Amino acid sequence: MGAKIKVEREIYEKNGKQYYGYFVKGVVRGREIRAGVKATDFGGYDLLDIVFNGEDEADLIATPFEMTAEDGRVITGNTYSVQSVDEETGEIYSCKIKPTLDSDKTKLSMLLR
Repeated sequence: MGAKIKVEREIYEKNGKQYYGYFVKGVVRGREIRAGVKATDFGGYDLLDIVFNGEDEADLIATPFEMTAEDGRVITGNTYSVQSVDEETGEIYSCKIKPTLDSDKTKLSMLLR
């Protein structure tokens, strides 16, 4: 993979409260696209706050996997996480994420090509 892909976040409001929405953006075939990502469970949002540490972007890490199903089919894909490095200590902070919708999964695959 060439340049690092960033996961970005922005504040949105719902029912009078503010939350962060997470996304990856890029250009595919000359079109700007945006793929939503989210924590794998509710507790993951606290972890995302730790990883982002007040910043508005962090690195997307895509880890390829391959497994064989019981019927012999080979299933391939990626698992995703967001990662940052503490500049003072050099420690790496990471949290698993997943695409928000099936279409976001496809968009992420397109961006990673």
